[in-house]
Amino acid sequence: MKVTSYYPVIMTERVGETAAFYVKHFGFQENFASDWYVHLQSAEDSAINLAILDGRHETIPAEGRGRVGGLLLNFEVEDVDAVYDGMREAGLPILLAIRDEDFGQRHFITADPNGVLIDIIKPIPPSAEFAALYAEEALPQER
Repeated sequence: MKVTSYYPVIMTERVGETAAFYVKHFGFQENFASDWYVHLQSAEDSAINLAILDGRHETIPAEGRGRVGGLLLNFEVEDVDAVYDGMREAGLPILLAIRDEDFGQRHFITADPNGVLIDIIKPIPPSAEFAALYAEEALPQER
């Protein structure tokens, strides 16, 4: 199988509000918008996509309908401190304050209007203990 695209789809009853949240705070633009589905694409990188879907829609099998749950979206950014300050100023919930992790991340966690957790990350060099767990080509370097 050759995968040509991959992106998460958030199922919610709040399609418009959720799409507007990602447009406003994460730099997405709408590539398709209806009342039941919105396809978003990063304004900076066309390979970064996210979709919002009304979880009650008939295209979803009945046993799969509903709303999103148990989802964590990771966004790697160049300047996590600036993003943290901007999101705090915008009044977004900060569920985990910014901090450095021994496993190789400086990050914080916020949430979207549906309670989907959003982890904003800047890779940093890990401690020696965690560096030993990485494949050599995947070892985070200072950016």
